[in-house]
Amino acid sequence: MASITFFASKFAFTGLLLAALATGTSSVEARDWFGRPAGQSTKESIALTELPTQGQRTYESILNGGPFAHDKDGMVFGNRERQLPTVRRGNYREYTVETPGSRDRGARRIVCAGERRTPDTCWYTADHYASFRRIVP
Repeated sequence: MASITFFASKFAFTGLLLAALATGTSSVEARDWFGRPAGQSTKESIALTELPTQGQRTYESILNGGPFAHDKDGMVFGNRERQLPTVRRGNYREYTVETPGSRDRGARRIVCAGERRTPDTCWYTADHYASFRRIVP
């Protein structure tokens, strides 16, 4: 009998949660690194001066051709998430933006299109490719 009550309560709670989400009354909203709603990506831009210091350094290194701290920096970015405009394979390259305190490369990257030292456009992601913002130098 107790298990029936548990499942009935669980079912009722799930129904209330779904109703709240459907009506938009949930007070919890996913936010990106900048505090904006998650999912707002390539259509928005960010000034180079707004990037974290580490991002500004990475951008400068890109324009200077290095040096880069990680072997994967400068490798082809496949755009599998399709967050960036569709271009020919090999046009995008990704670079690590250091994350203080991280044991690995972290989630922050700059992805650039075009030539290595003279990219056409670069984008910043703080959430490992879930969203991007075009960098405005």
